[in-house]
Amino acid sequence: MLTWSIIRKGLAYILSGKFRVKNGHLPPSDHAVPPHFMGVCVASAADPQMDDYVIENLKSLKIHAVRLDFTYGDLEGFNARFLNRLLTENFSVTLHLLQPFLHARAMEAMSEQQMWRDFLEQTLEQFGARVARVEIGSTINRKRWAGYTMAGFLHTWDIAFKAVKQRGIQLAGPNVTDFEPIYNIGVLSILKTKKQLPDVHTDNLFSERVSEPERFDHRILKYRCATALKFNLVKKARLLRKVTDDFLIRHFISPVAFWAIYRIKRLLPDGEQKQADYATRYMVLNAASGALDQVFWGALICQREGLINDGLTETDYPALERVTHYASVNGQIQNFKHHASFYAIKTVADIIQGAHYQSALVSTKGLELHHFKTAQHEVHILWTINGKAAYSGEIYPEEALRQAEVIHRDGYLLNHMPDLICETPVYLRWPLGYKVRVKEHLAIDNNLAIHAHINGLKHYHFLQDGWQGVILAKDREEANLLAQSLHPSKLISPQKDRTLRHARNAIWALPDPRDATKQITVKQPVKMYPHKALLDRFKPSKAKRSWNGAAELLRRGIDTAYPVAFFEQANGTSLKQNFYLCDYVQADCSVGEMFVHFANGNKEFYFAQKNRAISAENTYAQLAYFLHRLHASGTFFRDLSGGNILVQLRDDHTLRFSLIDTARAWFFNHATPFEHRIADMTRICNKLHWDGRERLMGLYLANTGKKFCFRTKLSFYLYDLKVNLKRKYGRKGIKKLINKFKK
Repeated sequence: MLTWSIIRKGLAYILSGKFRVKNGHLPPSDHAVPPHFMGVCVASAADPQMDDYVIENLKSLKIHAVRLDFTYGDLEGFNARFLNRLLTENFSVTLHLLQPFLHARAMEAMSEQQMWRDFLEQTLEQFGARVARVEIGSTINRKRWAGYTMAGFLHTWDIAFKAVKQRGIQLAGPNVTDFEPIYNIGVLSILKTKKQLPDVHTDNLFSERVSEPERFDHRILKYRCATALKFNLVKKARLLRKVTDDFLIRHFISPVAFWAIYRIKRLLPDGEQKQADYATRYMVLNAASGALDQVFWGALICQREGLINDGLTETDYPALERVTHYASVNGQIQNFKHHASFYAIKTVADIIQGAHYQSALVSTKGLELHHFKTAQHEVHILWTINGKAAYSGEIYPEEALRQAEVIHRDGYLLNHMPDLICETPVYLRWPLGYKVRVKEHLAIDNNLAIHAHINGLKHYHFLQDGWQGVILAKDREEANLLAQSLHPSKLISPQKDRTLRHARNAIWALPDPRDATKQITVKQPVKMYPHKALLDRFKPSKAKRSWNGAAELLRRGIDTAYPVAFFEQANGTSLKQNFYLCDYVQADCSVGEMFVHFANGNKEFYFAQKNRAISAENTYAQLAYFLHRLHASGTFFRDLSGGNILVQLRDDHTLRFSLIDTARAWFFNHATPFEHRIADMTRICNKLHWDGRERLMGLYLANTGKKFCFRTKLSFYLYDLKVNLKRKYGRKGIKKLINKFKK
């Protein structure tokens, strides 16, 4: 499809300066959201009960607009029955007429053109007068999905245009997928020359591959240019709307978009919850852009991207992507389960459809706050980007929060406003006409990370007696208990012989106020070298960094001690008046102990408490898998010594690895780069003999396509040299020399 004609016409438009909207990344103020703004792509199955199930769930969603894929053979199959049912139930149907892949690929042949013409005539004769519009084109810029050549697509469009327009039906197309405007501009230019422009311009406006709906697209000239170019969802929508207007096309819609749960899980284990977060945020931002007449979610029922899980596995997914052809619903109704995104879409549809968008009170700054007005309410919808937080008390005056009705992303009422705004959107409603005032300089706490989806736990802002911080608890009552029992004024480091560790940091255990049988670990910096004291003045407190590292690890599915709280003295200058509290980790040993044991020639490590042993080979295999998962999650731990990985032997002979000392970790929105992975691996292997290193690295690199070659080994040699020099001539070496002299 990407012919020189398409490229030339697309680039000519872009280079002429037309492809530009001032402050396009920001939503414009004061515009109406269409009453049927949100739609969903639907399908059914041979069993008529599936029709009933889909209709029932559409009514529950309160969504009136649907899109149905219809292809060869469907006039004689269940899809004709289902389409008739949708129309009888008065749904507004976008009928997406498409050809099977092999037929689309052969559309330059006269016989295929006649088959397409016959299919159109029969389908439009039966249903054309009753549908809202007919869409032609299907992911045309993805030849491996759609099958079209440029010439073949133009034959497809020419035949459809004549048949559809002859009957006075609204025509939509050409269904470009993702944001690749050269295709939109090039194809529309050709259609304009042929006097065959659509009534509705369609583009599947995805944000999935940049993960969050708000993010600037790094795929356009890579990460360094992403912030400068500001191609976020709002800007993409507004630019495509400008293209639509410049070609004098009246309407612009996005027929398909979704977040596939399996793709989210590559970085974040809470795939279902994140899909629901993104679904809400995507719909709100598209409504705020003012650019689209309608936006459809992808498959209604599908385990991968649907609002309802069909109960099947990833291997049951059809060979052709459902964004191209959502042919049928698979699975049995009794196995279906509503994803969290079902309730999220239901809630956002109920609130924003037909509303008036007032303005973005803050946008593109990590915190999103959008003001809508309905017939009864002033509505604020707010959230942060992934893993970040803002304090609600720093956004609204107390009076405004007391007067607000607070609604969760999934539609149920909350008893009170959360202390921390997070990546899960929340709705605030006041009576129509209530003058909602927000504070100045709205922003996230750039130096705070939280895990929004810790099951059953919430974050509470601690602000008392010159101290500040965050507490993680199941409810406010428990948060108050922790604040009272573990108030920082009571956290006094014990004598050195009563601590778990006492060097640069004092680490000790305290009884857990929530459960007398458990303990909480407390960490406080007690020694600060001059150069560190200078550098750390420009960083968050050590307690906050430890909290952030733990929160991000848990967000990414990596085991670490659950954080309980962090406290820091407001405006403190000593850098030592801060405390990090977490659950006490039960462990049998550390990886460092196991490596020393193997380096001494032992083939097994004996767990005395369990009266069992595990082989070195088994240890390397399980550890390699854990480390590969750590780095695949985008984590660069930066302090991955053997002592910082605790080990617990389970009853089934598997090892549970848990990370501690989390303050130095860095995190990416993609898998950890290879050079950083090797930096981590050189640290953990420092106490391991070379035979063990060879085996561990071989297992670790097995699925990366890389080998433990000399260039990689050189990093290990250099790190060993650095450690030896440090031990001999650094602080530790000097300390040993002094102790030897004293003796």
